[in-house]
Amino acid sequence: MHPIYLDYAADTPPDERVLSVYTETAGAYFANPNSVHQCGISAKGIVSQSLSQIADLLHIGSDEIILTSGASEANNLAVKGIAFANRRRGKHIISTFLEHSSVSGALTFLQEQGWEIDLVNILPDGTVDLGHLKSLLRQDTVLCAVCAVNSELGTVQPVQEIAEIVHEYPNCRLHLDATQAIGKIPVDLSYADTASFAPHKFYGLKGCGVLYKKKGIVLEPLIHGGASTTIYRSGTPDAPAAAALAAALQYAVSEYDARLQTVHARNQMLRSFCAQQARIRINSPEHAVPHILNLSVSGIKGEEMRQLLDEKGVCVSVKSACSVPNTPSRAVMAISHDRKNALSSWRISLSHLTTVQEIEQFTDILCQIISEG
Repeated sequence: MHPIYLDYAADTPPDERVLSVYTETAGAYFANPNSVHQCGISAKGIVSQSLSQIADLLHIGSDEIILTSGASEANNLAVKGIAFANRRRGKHIISTFLEHSSVSGALTFLQEQGWEIDLVNILPDGTVDLGHLKSLLRQDTVLCAVCAVNSELGTVQPVQEIAEIVHEYPNCRLHLDATQAIGKIPVDLSYADTASFAPHKFYGLKGCGVLYKKKGIVLEPLIHGGASTTIYRSGTPDAPAAAALAAALQYAVSEYDARLQTVHARNQMLRSFCAQQARIRINSPEHAVPHILNLSVSGIKGEEMRQLLDEKGVCVSVKSACSVPNTPSRAVMAISHDRKNALSSWRISLSHLTTVQEIEQFTDILCQIISEG
């Protein structure tokens, strides 16, 4: 039987149309865009055209886009870049329990270098406690790092309200990890000072990503060398990757309504099924993005459930794909304060490619596992 893939928050299959853009561009514009001969200038034109297309789709400036190797690099560049560039203004940073490991890991690194890290409380619905955020902010706070959509629960953060609070402090910058948001829900990047995302989350290719950096924001680069397309990230610009990224974003935006409608219908099927099962607990809040549904089955640890499902041809995740195995979910712990529940939690993530038949097959398999467990 063909595997039932329910892990689209970890990775999505590349759209054939995006692959075509990549291969055609790679064949025709292979030259180094930094070269000043005619082939290099043509390749640079593709990069510039792609940046303009991305900028138009996200309503930002093309000079506010930094191309990276992925969202993890973009998060590291933003978090470390802002911290080091502003270290004379202060060494206090605020974040949450909900962040991806590429943010929390960067914060741990900074903590070891002398920065003070505070984590804001999370409300039972998974959103940031705005009152607690206000109480944590100080004159020496230089960064607040928040995910727009949590990768485990699908919680959507009130970005505008967070931005308004953070920007009352002139030394503080807001970094938004928008990896699970861009291409899935509307995101207004104007509220953020920096924001990260990667196209492999919306049917683009791995190995490339974006850091949005608002005009006037200064970063300390992670990679030093030639100026490339920006002084903040050295390296040879990848014209085919840039063109494919722009194409993936174009399709995600233009097909947004149809994709969302399908995903919402599949999510409602699962929620209706789970509501009828005494041992299943839905951890994702009602207002979460429909693409992500976090569950716990009492008496079965999340990793054990993942293995049992995998043996029966169903692909799901325990926490995000980059997390440490066999540890309780920090996100589920933050909202439930229940270690057993957090250890039992696992994630289904859906796509417009997910079929009704796949959902029905999955629920039959899950019922079988629960009855045997």
